[in-house]
Amino acid sequence: MVKWVIGNWKMNGLSGSLEEAAKIAEGAGAHSASVVSMVCPPATLLARMAEKCAGSALSVGGQDCHAAEAGAHTGDVSAEMLVDAGAVAVILGHSERRTDHAETSGQVKAKTEAAWRAGLTPIVCVGETEAERDAGKAEAVVEAQLAESLPDILPAQQREDLIVAYEPVWAIGTGRVPTEADIAAMHLKVRQHLEARYGQPGRTVPILYGGSMKPDNAASIMKIANVDGGLVGGASLKADSFLAIASAGATAANG
Repeated sequence: MVKWVIGNWKMNGLSGSLEEAAKIAEGAGAHSASVVSMVCPPATLLARMAEKCAGSALSVGGQDCHAAEAGAHTGDVSAEMLVDAGAVAVILGHSERRTDHAETSGQVKAKTEAAWRAGLTPIVCVGETEAERDAGKAEAVVEAQLAESLPDILPAQQREDLIVAYEPVWAIGTGRVPTEADIAAMHLKVRQHLEARYGQPGRTVPILYGGSMKPDNAASIMKIANVDGGLVGGASLKADSFLAIASAGATAANG
């Protein structure tokens, strides 16, 4: 099965960073048969990156969208605006949005529906905090986030209509990574939820792992059952490390 490597640049990147994206685009073609490569830059770079990478194996996505198509929402960006800028997907419900902006799962659900309305693939993020894991609530927290963040029906019952990313909050940007057994257990839990929710299509919805994925651990993580790729933070900012992860994904896909 194809693997996904999606870079989340977060609030990083200026005009000069477009050259790094061009290097990623140039190298992504080597793995395009088995890896879907994507970068989600800040909104200020989205249109220019899409134009610069047009025709390559690298696609671009947004980092958030508003639920409404248009209106009096100063500072927000609609899903339709992301499409107009060249995006094919959008990250929704990232833990940093849930924490920094008090974003609820209900809001994530509305944004997911907005993404479908505009023709974007939503990348819906779920994950527990360290305190929740230590309290033995990790699976319950993720289950609740899935139940409340995902609409009940896929628009066309196709795997490309939805991507889920499991990101243990305590592993994001910290260098800490759960054990392979912990990752396998949570990804199985997510898969079971998707199958129960969507039936046959839920068996093939991509489930990505996010949380300090790097070139030196990407191959082993992406070989775990039900891990269909990675949502990569800091390691996606440089072409060398992004492409190393993509190469690891290709190895896992073909292994």
